[in-house]
This record gives sequence, C-alpha cells and structure tokens, in this order.
Amino acid sequence: MLHTMKLNHSPFEKIRNGTKVIEIRLNDKKRKLLKVGDEIEFRRVDDERKKILTKVLDLSLFPSFQRMFAAFPPHEYGSQSAEEYTQMYEVYSPEKERKFGVLAIRIQFLSETK
Repeated sequence: MLHTMKLNHSPFEKIRNGTKVIEIRLNDKKRKLLKVGDEIEFRRVDDERKKILTKVLDLSLFPSFQRMFAAFPPHEYGSQSAEEYTQMYEVYSPEKERKFGVLAIRIQFLSETK
C-alpha cells in the first residue's frame, strides 16, 4: 500500500540523503494503517512537486516522545541529541501525544519521484 505524508525541508533532505532513517509521527488514525512493507511518498511542505519514495521497514510504538527518543540513536531520527524530543511539542500537543502515542517508522529511501 502507498501512503502520502508531508515533511518540512530539513527532514525531507535528511531522508533523501540517508542520514535520517526513522520518521516520527503520532500513532493517529492515518498512521495505524501503516504496515511493514508499505511505501510512503513524502512531499515537501514548501514544494509538493518534490517527492521521495520510501519503504517501511519497521514500526515501533511508544507512549511518549521522550521514550521514543531514548530508544534510538539520535542520528537515526535526524537529531543531535535525545533531549531534542521537546521540539516535538512545537508540532504536536502533549494531549495528542497521550491520546495517540508515538510511532517510530523505520524507513528505507528508495527514490526521488516526479
């Protein structure tokens, strides 16, 4: 199955160049549909013509961003430090974090798409 998600410029480029292999999302209704082996097409928020195709290698569920960030080396999710989990609250509220949980999506870059 093919899924579509949007990404800001920096994480998009990190996935494209192979330095980010884990994408972090809330485990909301849309993410609950993900399965290992599915593909995700990421589109850049600032230019949706720019797209990359990835494959889902693994899915890991956590109760919080803090727990998720502690479970993997920071470079795998595109950060410098596990303490950067607090930046996730700029995107997601603590209420939504508690309601849905946090999903770590291990991905493999496949190609740039047109």
